[in-house]
Amino acid sequence: MRQTITLPMAANDKHADRSAVVPAVGTAPLIHQEAEQDSGIVPLSGEVFGMLINLSGRRRFTSQRLVLYAVLGAQGRENATSTAREALKLFRDAHQLLMRPSGQLPGVFCGELEQAYFGTQEGDRKIRHFMDLAERALNAIDDKLRHAPQLLEELVDGTTALLAVLNQLTAIYEAESKKHARLMHAQLHGVMTDIETIAREAKMVAFNARIVAARAGEAGKEFSVVAGVLSRITGEIDDLVKAALEEAVA
Repeated sequence: MRQTITLPMAANDKHADRSAVVPAVGTAPLIHQEAEQDSGIVPLSGEVFGMLINLSGRRRFTSQRLVLYAVLGAQGRENATSTAREALKLFRDAHQLLMRPSGQLPGVFCGELEQAYFGTQEGDRKIRHFMDLAERALNAIDDKLRHAPQLLEELVDGTTALLAVLNQLTAIYEAESKKHARLMHAQLHGVMTDIETIAREAKMVAFNARIVAARAGEAGKEFSVVAGVLSRITGEIDDLVKAALEEAVA
């Protein structure tokens, strides 16, 4: 008698990848430094967060694909277990990239992920158990071993709990991306505030320099030219600050 198995489905993946790292400059109160100290967030680019979220979402998708084709393989569908093994490889590769620092990727970079993977939730242990069980089930199916149905049933039964773990982990990556974007936005405004303060001070210096040059008469002409150039530069800085702030708000 053929057994009917219902597979759980995951929600659609979401992507958030807007953030930027901005260095601190200037002499005014540094809002961005205070925000970074309060948050404890590791500076990561929007591109990196996009990669992290995509990899986490890939684990959800490939886990379902793996189980589906394992079931089809047990039912005798041709090449089904090969497809399941491909999905398992993609799942394993994505997990390893998320766990270990490599290239642009930071590994487990915050306390929330540390807790989710290695704390009471034991995300890493559960994921590794799933990979090991999937490998054993596929081997048993290919070799037509007697305990293959038992391993497959265990694999399917554990899928719902695994998806709950994977969904939670993906949600953490998404939340960290949004938190990071807010921090970087605050940093950008802090930098712009510093620049605006410097520009105002430079304008005052240029204005005073023109007055001094005018009083100096002929001897102050060259000094007046320098003051004019300084005034033009500060005007250009104002325009750049306004453009940067408008872009940040957008």
